[in-house]
Amino acid sequence: MTVRNLTAILKPRSVALIGASRREGSVGYWLARNLIDGGFGGPIHFVNPKGGEVAGHPCLTSVADLAEGVDLAVIATPPATVPAIVEAVAARGVRGVVCITAGLDAAAKQQILVASRPGCLRMIGPNCVGILLPGIGLNASFAHMPAPKGRLAFISQSGALVTAIIDWAAPRGVGFSHVLSVGDMTDVDFGDLIDYLAADTESRAILLYMEALKDAGKFMSAARRAARSKPVIVVKSGRNAVAAKAAMSHTGALAGSDAAYDAAFRRAGLLRVRDLAELFEAAEILSIAPRLEGERLMILTNGGGAGVLAADRLADLSGTLAELSPETLAAMEPLMSPGWSRANPVDIIGDSGPERYRAAVEHLLADRASDALLVLNCPTALASSTEIARTVADTVVAVGARKPVLANWLGEASVEAGRRLLDEAGIPTFATPGGAVRGFMHLVRWRHAHEELMRTPGGEPARGRRDDALVSDVIGAALAAGRTVLSAAEAKKILAAYGIPMAEAEVVRDRAELKAAAERLLARHGRVALKILSDDISHKSDVGGVRLHLGSIDEVLEAAERMVRRIGEALPQVRLDGFTLEPMIVRRGAHELIVGMNVDATFGPMLLFGAGGTSVEVVKDTATALAPVDGKLACEMIARTRIDALLRGFRDQPAADLDAIAAALVAVSDLVIAHEAIREIDINPLLADQNGVAGLDARVRIADPAATPRQPLSVRPYPAQWERRRHVGRLGEVLFRPIRPIDEHLADDFRAKLTPEDIRMRLLAPRKEFSHGFIARLTQIDYAREMAFLALTPNETEVLGVVRMIADPDYVKGEYAVIVRSDLKGAGLGWALMELIIEYARAEGLSELFGTVLSENTTMISMCRQLGFAVSRDRDDPSLVEVVLDLARGGAP
Repeated sequence: MTVRNLTAILKPRSVALIGASRREGSVGYWLARNLIDGGFGGPIHFVNPKGGEVAGHPCLTSVADLAEGVDLAVIATPPATVPAIVEAVAARGVRGVVCITAGLDAAAKQQILVASRPGCLRMIGPNCVGILLPGIGLNASFAHMPAPKGRLAFISQSGALVTAIIDWAAPRGVGFSHVLSVGDMTDVDFGDLIDYLAADTESRAILLYMEALKDAGKFMSAARRAARSKPVIVVKSGRNAVAAKAAMSHTGALAGSDAAYDAAFRRAGLLRVRDLAELFEAAEILSIAPRLEGERLMILTNGGGAGVLAADRLADLSGTLAELSPETLAAMEPLMSPGWSRANPVDIIGDSGPERYRAAVEHLLADRASDALLVLNCPTALASSTEIARTVADTVVAVGARKPVLANWLGEASVEAGRRLLDEAGIPTFATPGGAVRGFMHLVRWRHAHEELMRTPGGEPARGRRDDALVSDVIGAALAAGRTVLSAAEAKKILAAYGIPMAEAEVVRDRAELKAAAERLLARHGRVALKILSDDISHKSDVGGVRLHLGSIDEVLEAAERMVRRIGEALPQVRLDGFTLEPMIVRRGAHELIVGMNVDATFGPMLLFGAGGTSVEVVKDTATALAPVDGKLACEMIARTRIDALLRGFRDQPAADLDAIAAALVAVSDLVIAHEAIREIDINPLLADQNGVAGLDARVRIADPAATPRQPLSVRPYPAQWERRRHVGRLGEVLFRPIRPIDEHLADDFRAKLTPEDIRMRLLAPRKEFSHGFIARLTQIDYAREMAFLALTPNETEVLGVVRMIADPDYVKGEYAVIVRSDLKGAGLGWALMELIIEYARAEGLSELFGTVLSENTTMISMCRQLGFAVSRDRDDPSLVEVVLDLARGGAP
């Protein structure tokens, strides 16, 4: 990931167009005209081998004639010429390119990347419409019209949609800070641009039109960072792509590619919408309306039918209708017509004029029983819809409403002036009651997405034992034998090695082994289940390969003979390897679940949970999440399924052990992270009741990671390998480990043991309040771009100190900060934490570690000198000192 030199593209001071053309209607002509007409304040240079003028602007004949210092080159020349031109502009010091040209093959794209590398020249494209930056008047595109100026950043993988969106937005008053057509994304991609826009102050929301991702890990890190500061809204095409019918497991058939994108967007805190209309609808309301404190909607209307339509639509979308509080009801009673509804929807009757609307809006905005207000107006001959709109707008401004206010003025020509007044007052307006409610639900969904991003997890489910040596041995033996599917017994063995209770299974190859195994299992369990063993059969029950409730040796032997005969007649090409014999487990009232994992081609390992059994693919009650999955995410997966309501108990049916189910999901996640050879897991059914869980059947597919590497995780997992215990002076044993989201509960005690002076030294300014959001940002970190190590008591009940490092997006330099509990200074803890973060930064391949220290913090400055940091005064602020460690110089003393 890098944002390096993106300012040359997104904030250029000068631009060159290579391929300017005098031929009207050509791409080069329209690029030239748009650059001139856009109002860009910096120098614009045209390059055309024939020289002359284009649109009255002189042309250079060669890139070599460009003056040094041009920031951005726009290239619109034949494909064969592009690599040489990129090399030439790079030699002239250009640091940004927008490549319009289409039709470049893979070899040409690689040549471009090689030519760009020495000076870190960045490129958008090729095969794009260009970019529009209305804030600086830059229109480096061949769009048919300029983009209006505003606060939305729009990134599109489709060039055609860029021009369509500009056309759509202009008459609606929708404006943009950035319109970026990314094309083939040979260099700059979604992750780079989102990372840049996360810190951009010109944009209030980021909109994405996406077809596919190239670097999921980069995207996830950037999107998560951006979503913490502003709405990121995405419309993803290809939602209904048909999953591969040849998937070997239930998990593979149920967890399609779009499900992975959905899981990724949810994990990153993004708001996904279905189409472009919803994209801009959501963007408009999210960029205007205040953030919701709750989800209760109050509806005010002068027409009962309109109010009922809005309430119905709210129910359809699973929204919450507020209840009118007794206090508000009493206050409004003397001000309303006798026939008003006295309930929500608040119908104040068709003869209502501006004053009645004013009174209603004032009281409903003050009502603490609601979190947002939707104002509806149906035009009548009794009152002016325009004057009512003016009054509503003035009232909302006068009250200084902290809750969102939305409006729907029904009709067309007669309400146009009223809608305009509401728009000018910053009140989002909609054409229909249903559209207004959908707008409100965008606010609700964004609130959910942001809360999920910032929510503190509860306690982790108890982790069972982890026997990695056993798992490696089982997988290694199977790979050595040339197998890609573990037997049921092997699959159960490795799952049990990670603490998942699995039914006992014995693999038998012939009649004698079957008879002996049946004798043993029947003696212990009374009844057994017989299953065919074959790598060629994915779903055994589909071909009669499963017999249950067998109570004698004769029944087992007879069932085996019939099974072999039946399968042999129906599927003569199938190779049979024997049988699996298992105890018959009967848990009356237990729920049949499925827990699985497969590898998505874009996002890597993905977990699945849902209703299991033989009808799993018909019922399709499942939820997915990207690995790694912790206890919080596991519980969220369970809650997103319909079977969750049954698992929580009903009537005389006790609740299932949800913690045990969550623990099984976490165990599967941990297993696949630790063992790259695993490509699919299917535990179906996993029985669950109040006594816990038990897996009855399992299937695991594997592959040699050396021969076929697995798609990497798109979310970096908790780095357990950095946990260590050390003896630190008078403190004795101290546990050092990476921070986890569940550590937020330790923050209050640690902060209470810091003096105000130490807090000022650490934060470079006094601070008394630490909000949940502030603490969540410190504990819920992205291990792909930052690290925080806690120093803890051995039992992990107290934090003794913290060191933190945040890398730049280029992942070249890292900024550190360290703080030790005020009563533990001088014990050597700060030194130990600094050594650890230096060790980590070197292991990550960073070249530099730096920090900013108050000049009065002589203890930290002295320690930095001893650790090998170069110390210098800040040029702009003499109260600060810059400390820099060159990590390439070897170990710290």
